Amino acid sequence: MKRDGHTHTEFCPHGTHDDVEEMVLKAIELDFDEYSIVEHAPLSSEFMKNTAGDSKAVTTASMAMSDLPYYFKKMNHIKKKYASDLFIHIGLEVDYLIGYEDFTRDFLNEYGPQTDDGVLSLHFLEGQGGFRSIDFSAEDYNEGIVQFYGGFEQAQLAYLEGVKQSIEADLGLFKPRRIGHISLCQKFQQFFGVSTPDFSEEVMEEFQAILALVKKRDYELDFNTAGLFKPLCGETYPPKEIVTLASELKIPFVYGSDSHGVQDIGRGYNTYCQK
Repeated sequence: MKRDGHTHTEFCPHGTHDDVEEMVLKAIELDFDEYSIVEHAPLSSEFMKNTAGDSKAVTTASMAMSDLPYYFKKMNHIKKKYASDLFIHIGLEVDYLIGYEDFTRDFLNEYGPQTDDGVLSLHFLEGQGGFRSIDFSAEDYNEGIVQFYGGFEQAQLAYLEGVKQSIEADLGLFKPRRIGHISLCQKFQQFFGVSTPDFSEEVMEEFQAILALVKKRDYELDFNTAGLFKPLCGETYPPKEIVTLASELKIPFVYGSDSHGVQDIGRGYNTYCQK
């Protein structure tokens, strides 16, 4: 089965705004059998008040709460329309917001019954002035997180600790069981002069701890190819070294293009097949 488990829609403020129907048609053209639509779930309004840095990193991070009824209505329409050509899952990419677990649990209890797939991802860490984005821009990441923690490696460790917390968090019955792009902290690695692979012993221990938790809870991992096409990254999330360790533990991966437009559909699928 050819499956893309991580795609977005025109409801994403930081995407291309290509219509989801065009993306689905492209997936059918590329002979995908399964396709998961997992738009960025709304952020907590209280959390947003405690953010800092470039305001666009927050205001464009997710769809608005008011978009949810329209999102589910349209995605269900698309799912039915193309049912004979593509098995479509409808879900959400849920942000793990450290310290706001009650909000996330309540949100999932309310909207989770309308989903049949999902991804749990970490996009924000506590940083300079408040919570800061991990993946908005190299400059924002440097100012808000790398300098706050005292270096690129220290920022890696803070991020990986957050991923561990997300795996262990009690987010209720509808918590996504697939953990998204567990090496997103590498997105701007070349900006910091980091070679690939260039993990310290301590960072590798953190990755191993994450994999042990994923295995223990019988979760899946997002094999996210978006990093291959980021000019300062050049590798998948996670990179080959971590994929090998996960494969040895027989942890299942699900290919994810992390598509935000038609041109992204199917990107890096051959890399996934060769993992």
